Amino acid sequence: MKKTRLISPFLWLLCTLGSSSSFAQERTVPPNFIFILTDDQGWSSTSIGMDDRFVASKSDFFETPSIDRLAREGMRFTNAYAPAAICSPTRRSILFGQTPARLGDETFPDTHHPRSNSSQLTIPVLLKGIDSRYKAAHFGKWDLRAEIFPEDLGFDESDGDTRNAHGNLMTAKDNKWEAVFLTNDPKRSSSITRRGINFMERQVSHGNPFYLQLSHYATHVDMQTREASLEKYRNKPKGARHNNPAWAGMLEDMDYTIGQVLDKVTSLGIAGNTYIILMADNGSVELLPPLPSLQKLQHPDTFDQPLRNAPLRAGKWTLYEGGIRVPFIVKGPGIKSGTLSHEPVGGWDILPTIAILAGYTGFLPEYLDGGSFAGILQSEGRGEVLRKNDFLVFHRYSEGYPHSALIQGEFKLIRFWKTGKLELFHLPTDLGETSDLYATQTAKAEELDYKLVAYLQEVNPELAKKLFSY
Repeated sequence: MKKTRLISPFLWLLCTLGSSSSFAQERTVPPNFIFILTDDQGWSSTSIGMDDRFVASKSDFFETPSIDRLAREGMRFTNAYAPAAICSPTRRSILFGQTPARLGDETFPDTHHPRSNSSQLTIPVLLKGIDSRYKAAHFGKWDLRAEIFPEDLGFDESDGDTRNAHGNLMTAKDNKWEAVFLTNDPKRSSSITRRGINFMERQVSHGNPFYLQLSHYATHVDMQTREASLEKYRNKPKGARHNNPAWAGMLEDMDYTIGQVLDKVTSLGIAGNTYIILMADNGSVELLPPLPSLQKLQHPDTFDQPLRNAPLRAGKWTLYEGGIRVPFIVKGPGIKSGTLSHEPVGGWDILPTIAILAGYTGFLPEYLDGGSFAGILQSEGRGEVLRKNDFLVFHRYSEGYPHSALIQGEFKLIRFWKTGKLELFHLPTDLGETSDLYATQTAKAEELDYKLVAYLQEVNPELAKKLFSY
């Protein structure tokens, strides 16, 4: 596989300072980037569906007209993965272009805070190194859980070190999965969007290229929606998988603000030079209320009703497909409308992709796990992502049920560390991960397990040591 070369300390310093020197690729009109990150939105939680080959990839209840519009105008990735099955590791991974396994969990604040390690590349720092005119803003849920602020990582404007509570009206643990709150600004989606639009307008008027990240609190509990939205779904026939009117209203309320962003890009006259990326931070919860921890890992046949991420297995908190395969759409110059790509991509691929789209032609740091899918965007969904490793690795930090996964080609391996159990699935023929092939393809499972273990030992020896101590 093609490898990247480690950037020299001198060039890195220029990038960190936002210099437009030799590190930068001169561009007359650098592109803008808008990254919309939704929360707890499952792969099958849109009304357009993420994969036309599977009818069940569409919701049987939810309506997402703006996301559908973005998909029709851009490219859907059918095999797109959030870096983690919960939010904070995913958010870190996207910004730094590294897997959660490499980033660490408890050790992350010490190793990636600029005060202790200033040589860690982030998306805003990257863009400012390419062109010092770039401005960056982050509005909405930050949630790195590391006492690191957006401004520490290169953003010029933000809402600060926000977490779930900043999007809540009131969450009591004993009823947060049932309580419904009516508001004209559900989950702050409208106010987040207003700040984002204001940022866009100012940068366009000043002639600055920009990176805008809108990180929604929706569709995470607590459930908030407009009264009209709630009534609409109360009066709509319920689906087998999706049937909660408040959740549906919350999703459509957020979706409406995404349409506002699309409209503003058009009215500002920047659609021809703006990339819009939408993805979720992890899959949806599997049931409302969610299952107890270990029940989340049980076979789908165990349950007497379809889970909310079906046809995928399980949901948030697990490394089955329902926990990590998510909606992923990109719209922008050179991207043919209404196209699909079946190439696997991960959240850590966003940073290298933005680098290429912004015109960078140099070498990115060797420690990045991601690779660019820019070529796929320009080739109607065809091509491949060239990374340092030709597989995707996921790790679930959890004392109760720690597990890791590796996807290479058509096969996916899951290792459960406390039991030592290995599970092997052939995803093209078993999207729902219902048929464990370990007994019949043991050699394949052990081959992938060897690569998984070797990767973990290379990028995070302390984590590997801990996992083998179980």
